[in-house]
Amino acid sequence: MPVAFHRLKDWARAIRRDVHALWLAARDPRTPWTARLLALGVAAYALSPIDLIPDVIPVLGLLDEAILLPLAILLAIRLIPAPLLAEFRAAATAAAARPGSRAGAAFVLLVWLLAAAGLLWWFWPHAAD
Repeated sequence: MPVAFHRLKDWARAIRRDVHALWLAARDPRTPWTARLLALGVAAYALSPIDLIPDVIPVLGLLDEAILLPLAILLAIRLIPAPLLAEFRAAATAAAARPGSRAGAAFVLLVWLLAAAGLLWWFWPHAAD
């Protein structure tokens, strides 16, 4: 694979780690309150399915993910003291290294299948009594 692809992949991993670290920073009382507020906002926005600029708008739709979100992450990271940030990044890296829960994934899949089966049963034409 090209070197640029590996760099992009590493950058995406770092962004994901930093968003998780910001989430941890927002919940830690040792983080200054301004950094906590910004970290909470940035983490909530990054993890939210709702965008400031909808993705269906050509070019501008990707502006928030490509430019605004990384800039907000950088600003929030600069407001967090370096020793705390290193601790939060280490915790985020450790959390990413843990395996996912297969039982949790199976439960979610089961709920979706039951919901689909219920909707299918509800809308399926029944014989008149």
